[in-house]
Amino acid sequence: MASYPELHTLRTDSDLQERVALAIIKKGQALLDSVTPSAAQVIWANAAVNNPESKRPGLLNYVLAVNSASSVATIQTATDATIQSNVDAAVDVLIAGGA
Repeated sequence: MASYPELHTLRTDSDLQERVALAIIKKGQALLDSVTPSAAQVIWANAAVNNPESKRPGLLNYVLAVNSASSVATIQTATDATIQSNVDAAVDVLIAGGA
């Protein structure tokens, strides 16, 4: 299990930051390409595709929190699919909550 100081340090891991940013872009693209995206989904997706870095801090924190029972090595070597799944789940909750 990663300690809180280790999780905090992972917030500055450039590889993890880049992977989360790409997952944000992919989620935005998926929302825009869906058959009938809601207005909230379109707004979130446009913002995410145009500036994923604005969404990255909060979603990176979510990915770290949801995987906090894992070791640092496991978090750093998580598959792209795992990161995408984490980001997708968080975004769906955020949009449903009005964020």
